[in-house]
Amino acid sequence: MAEATALGAEIAKFDALAARWWDPNGPMKPLHRMNPVRIGWIAERLARAEGRPARGAQPLAGLKVLDVGCGAGLASEALARLGAEVTGMDAAPEALEVARAHAEAGGLAIDYRQGGPEDLAEAGGYDAVISLEVIEHVAERAAFLAALTRAARPGGLVFLSTLNRTPRSFLIAKLGAEYVLRLLPVGTHDWRMFVTPAELGAGLRGAGLSVADVAGMEMGLSGTWRITRDTGVNYLMMAQKPA
Repeated sequence: MAEATALGAEIAKFDALAARWWDPNGPMKPLHRMNPVRIGWIAERLARAEGRPARGAQPLAGLKVLDVGCGAGLASEALARLGAEVTGMDAAPEALEVARAHAEAGGLAIDYRQGGPEDLAEAGGYDAVISLEVIEHVAERAAFLAALTRAARPGGLVFLSTLNRTPRSFLIAKLGAEYVLRLLPVGTHDWRMFVTPAELGAGLRGAGLSVADVAGMEMGLSGTWRITRDTGVNYLMMAQKPA
């Protein structure tokens, strides 16, 4: 049996938020605001890797994408609307029930499955594997990255977004977001589990991938997110599996 990568306490934490996941002004408000910029960055690079224009109604049409740690489906639905054939996985059952109901109401065919990437029976079946704001919550980072790698097809892409472990991220993403501004429920993050770009890059290379791109994400005073070169707090990373 594959080693489980999900922490029970983390599953319970996000299951408790399931009912309000799709409320744009609820506890997931930061993710709602972040989602367009992170999905845009991913979609542009995935389309480019496939030799397609990134603009257009459905630039990811027909591409198979696995969304690991999908929660109630914010990223999964955005990718499906861009044409991708999406499989969403999460260990939190109540969040998945919300995801299924929301996708059905929106007329989206998304294959939601309970579990972690280590539970996938098939290997190498996805053009892209994404895991957004998840790795800072997993129990076994190396096993988790190895499972993401197995799921990607040869030449496929793996995308992650997470929080850097810096003094600034402690002030902004932990103290500021949870205790001062109340953008997130208190206890959402454990700063000690944040991952530096060097650590994530080393982990991806250890899983057999090559790091291809990295970018920071930054929230402005208006609450709008943008891509930046500053990876000191939030960042995205793209890696590729050998063909």
